[in-house]
Amino acid sequence: MKLYITVPSPYARKCRIVAREKGLADRIEEIGVDPYANAPELLDSNPLVQVPTLIAEDGLPLNDSPVICEYLDALGDGPRLLPDSGPERLRVRRVETLADGVLEMGVKLVLEKRRPESERSPSWIDRWTVNMGRALDALEAAAPDASDLNVGTITAGVAVTWIGFRHPDFDWQTGRPRLVALQAALEARPSFVQTRPDA
Repeated sequence: MKLYITVPSPYARKCRIVAREKGLADRIEEIGVDPYANAPELLDSNPLVQVPTLIAEDGLPLNDSPVICEYLDALGDGPRLLPDSGPERLRVRRVETLADGVLEMGVKLVLEKRRPESERSPSWIDRWTVNMGRALDALEAAAPDASDLNVGTITAGVAVTWIGFRHPDFDWQTGRPRLVALQAALEARPSFVQTRPDA
């Protein structure tokens, strides 16, 4: 299998962590690409030219981190990181979606701030910042716990670390002790240590 990534991408990191937790790291070639340069090998497998993109064992390109993680979870060894069905699956998916939402707001802010200052939208920057804070509050209320390792808790841990990495002036920690504890516990795991966004 091939996994197209950029090291700082939180969505790619999420997939890389799942691969390690499921014992699949040695079956996946991680390939660093530049999506903004329309890397030909990425363009061939993903019309949106986005990372992560996984070329599955049968050659099928998979383009979205929740889809990639679900595929790896079913393929790998050990406890399932995404329950098969029922209320527990919805609970895990809800946490994953909230954390992905935090990341979506954060990525929008990064891209907006890369535009020339005269082209930036202060109103959108304000809205995305507020939305990011609200989603973090909802994550805190959902109380993800590192002892219950699943795609939701993994994505939440990835999200808060990435926010600290890309938005160091944004205080995600105050008033969110559960997320602080989650990050501290998860970032000590080998799968997280090996995939740090600042590596």
